[in-house]
This record gives sequence, C-alpha cells and structure tokens, in this order.
Amino acid sequence: MTEIEAHITGTVWKIECAVGDEIEEGDTVAILESMKMEMPVEAEDSGTVAEIRCEEGQSVNEGDTLVVLE
Repeated sequence: MTEIEAHITGTVWKIECAVGDEIEEGDTVAILESMKMEMPVEAEDSGTVAEIRCEEGQSVNEGDTLVVLE
C-alpha cells in the first residue's frame, strides 16, 4: 500500500481520481487550495486507487493521507 499525502496545509479543492482507477507515477490525484493558489497532488508511484481518505471542501494538514494506492 502506498499513501499519497498532502504536501501543504489547505483545502481539498478537487479530487481527480476514483476508487479502482489505475494511477501512473506523476498523475494528479487531487488539487489542494491554499492562500488562493491551486496545488496539484501527484502520485509518486503507480497503482490502483484502493481508498480515498478525503472529500472536496475538507481542510487537510501537511502529511495527511489523501489517497491510498495498492
């Protein structure tokens, strides 16, 4: 299992994947909004989305797990 974590503190603006999606390294899985800037969260590994641990509009802290790949 690979956990994709938030790299900044902010709000989940958009989730770009769904459970079961095949993700390649470098794909954007979510977009965070912080200080009116949109920051993409990219997968560091390839895999299949097993779990999404956030929802749009949710506040997250740096290091929080957003998506789990298997």
